[in-house]
Amino acid sequence: MSEAATNGLIAAATGRRRPAWLRGPRADLGDYGQGQFAVDYEERPDQYALREARVERVQEMLRASNLDALLVWKDENVRYLTGMRAQLIAGKSALLNGCLLLPEGAPIMLISGGDLQRSQAAMPWIREFHAIPILEAPGLITGMVERTLKPLLQRYELDAGRIGIDECSYIQVQTLERTLPDLQLDDGDSLMQNARLIKMAEEIAIMEEASAIAEAVTESAMAAVGPGVRENEVVAAAMHTLYRLGGEMSHVTTPFVASGEHMSPPNRICSDKIIREGDLVFIDIGAMWGGYFSDMGRTTICGKPSRPQQDVYTTVYHSLEAGRAAMKPGNTNDDVAEAIVGVARDRGLADHFISLFIGHGVGAGANEPPYIGEDLPGAESVPLEVGMTFAVEPLIWVPGIRGGGGVRLEDTIMVDHDGGRALTRTAFDERLLV
Repeated sequence: MSEAATNGLIAAATGRRRPAWLRGPRADLGDYGQGQFAVDYEERPDQYALREARVERVQEMLRASNLDALLVWKDENVRYLTGMRAQLIAGKSALLNGCLLLPEGAPIMLISGGDLQRSQAAMPWIREFHAIPILEAPGLITGMVERTLKPLLQRYELDAGRIGIDECSYIQVQTLERTLPDLQLDDGDSLMQNARLIKMAEEIAIMEEASAIAEAVTESAMAAVGPGVRENEVVAAAMHTLYRLGGEMSHVTTPFVASGEHMSPPNRICSDKIIREGDLVFIDIGAMWGGYFSDMGRTTICGKPSRPQQDVYTTVYHSLEAGRAAMKPGNTNDDVAEAIVGVARDRGLADHFISLFIGHGVGAGANEPPYIGEDLPGAESVPLEVGMTFAVEPLIWVPGIRGGGGVRLEDTIMVDHDGGRALTRTAFDERLLV
């Protein structure tokens, strides 16, 4: 965040500007995780100023676009603009809370009734709340649009404007078109993705905290591995650590622990399978803290590895390192993918990647554009810039290896001047490296 942004937007809560005599934000902000608590003895990321800076960034882009306003429903976009940590009901993403953002002024919240009173009491930076139902039943959607959204848009002279939306059900679109025939709906998610693409120093600092939690989660999971332990027991140990350290949720709603032949091909869940001597065990759980995700994965071995398992692991390790080194300005996501695949090609394993991208953006969203190594039609080549953050996750699996021949290693990595800087630090398994 620029010093001007920090000075001008420091605290909706206090109403005070940052004193002019302060030297500015600490120089090492974002270099590591300073700690989660609010303390008086050192400066840490200012969540109030960061939230204001995020809104200002989006509004600058909004004013430069052909849109008159944004109406967002995706969990991560609502959180990014409002700081709203909502109760999330499984399967109801984008049906619970919304935010209307104008080119100027504070965000306006369309909020699930169950969160209304708490948010009114605890979030003074939001000045306007409107209670809404779960946006699924047709009658309730019609009622919300006619009684809440239409008057709101009319009040701001937007009922005949062009509004960018990100994600909602088709019945919501139909109801908006029927109730507000002069309203033009357009893509708003691309604008939000662009706003979230380059992370500010405060955002990186928060992602470092999320990474510290994700590392502890992963270490707890690896410590739980042993003969006779089920995959879901490994997840239980990991999730205890996640919540003990204040993590908000795991990176994946269905924590990914797969052992032995469950990684050849990958089973991307945890199950009742019993881990056995000689099994490779993959752990991918991650953590969210402060509205930002850290995504990481490690493969370990139960007991003693075989040479084929070591060969796969070593290839994936060097692929990840090659990808990290390529993550610098002047390169593209395609250059990173080629560096990763090139290592596997040299070792005869380039045809053994999982049929999925090799990396994805991460930040306020658990999984977001741009992608690394996506080979489906429409994949974009994107120049890298300092401050972009990716989860880089090469996964190679070879069938027919007893105890499994599938390995993924994953780090959350920030694009930096001289190559990527890994935010996640958990060590790799030396027993599997040759």
